[in-house]
Amino acid sequence: MELRELVSALNDFAPLSLAEGWDNVGLLVEPSPPHTVNTLFLTNDLTEEVMEEAVQKKANLILSYHPPVFTPLKRVTWKTWKERLVVRALEHRIGIYSPHTAYDAIPHGVNNWLTKGLGACTSVPLHPSPAPSYPAEGTHRVEFCTNTEHLDIALSKIKDIQEISCLTTFPARVEGEEQTRVTLNCSQKALLEVVALLSQNSLLYHKTEILLLQKPLLPHTGMGRLCTLSEPVSLSNIIERIKSHLKLPYIRIAMGMGKTLESPVKKAALCAGSGSSVLKGTEADLYLTGEMSHHDVLDAVANGISVILCEHSNTERGFLSELRDVLATHLQNKINIIVSEKDRDPLQVA
Repeated sequence: MELRELVSALNDFAPLSLAEGWDNVGLLVEPSPPHTVNTLFLTNDLTEEVMEEAVQKKANLILSYHPPVFTPLKRVTWKTWKERLVVRALEHRIGIYSPHTAYDAIPHGVNNWLTKGLGACTSVPLHPSPAPSYPAEGTHRVEFCTNTEHLDIALSKIKDIQEISCLTTFPARVEGEEQTRVTLNCSQKALLEVVALLSQNSLLYHKTEILLLQKPLLPHTGMGRLCTLSEPVSLSNIIERIKSHLKLPYIRIAMGMGKTLESPVKKAALCAGSGSSVLKGTEADLYLTGEMSHHDVLDAVANGISVILCEHSNTERGFLSELRDVLATHLQNKINIIVSEKDRDPLQVA
C-alpha cells in the first residue's frame, strides 16, 4: 500500500480527533514520496533496540503506540537517542506513525483489551468522548431580534468580532411587529464580546437568547473504563486473572482501608498506562492501571479502594497481538504486519 493510503486507513480505524489535546499523534516521520509499505511493524515503545529490529525486518512503517517524538526537536543530530531514531528512520526510508490516546479511546482499543483481564464484565468509558464535528463550529449560539433601524448597525459591529460563524438573518414577527431574527455561533471568547455589544442596547439585550452547544457523546468511546463484573470475585482471584492476562509473574497491590485479599470486587475502574488523572474520584472497589502517583494511591486506599499497578507499558503492550489481527482484517491483508520482539517495559523485578 502507498503510505498515504495506509495512513488514511489507520485514521479510519482510530480517528485522531479522539486523541487527547496534549498528545502528539499521527504520521510523525514521513520518507519522501512515493513510499510503498509492504511491512508494518508494531511496537509499544520505539527504542533504539526496537528501531534496529525494524531495520533488520525491513519495515517500511513503524506504528509506535507511544509517540517517540513528543516535545519539539530543535535539531536532528546523532547526539540524543530520540534524534537518532529520526535519523535511522529516514536513512532506511521508514515512516513512523503514532496513535497513542486515540487507541485508548476507541471501543476496540487498548482499554477494552485491558478489561478482558477482569473476566466477564460490562464496561463504560470513565470520560466519554464527544463527537468531534457536531453540531457546528463554536461553543454557543446567540439569537436576538431587532427592527430594521438597528439591524445594519448591529450586524456591522458583530462582523468585526473574531471567532463568529454561521451568522444568519430571517424575518420574524414579535409582538405583532415585523422584525429580523439574527442567529450566530461563536466561541466562549467571542461570546463575551457579543454580549458586551448587545448590552449597549437594552432592546436588543432583553431579546437575546444564549444556547450552549453541546456535542453528543460517542457510545463506548472515551478514556478509561468502569467495569461491572458479572459476579463478585475476590481480590486474590482478580490478581491472578490480571497476572495471567498480562503474562506477568508479579504485580503491585495496595489494599484499600479495611479490605483483605478475600474482599469481593464488583466494580473496577481501569486505565492503561498512567491512570491517576483518569481514575481519580471514581467510586469502585478496585483501580487497575500501570502507574499512579504515591499520593493518589494513598487517597484511593484511604477511601477503601484497592489499587493494582502493573508498570506503565505492561498494561498496553499485550494489545499489540490483538491489534495485528484486527488491522490485518481492516487492511484486507494487503500488507505484512509484525509485532516487535524486542519491545519491553524498562522496569523489571530484580
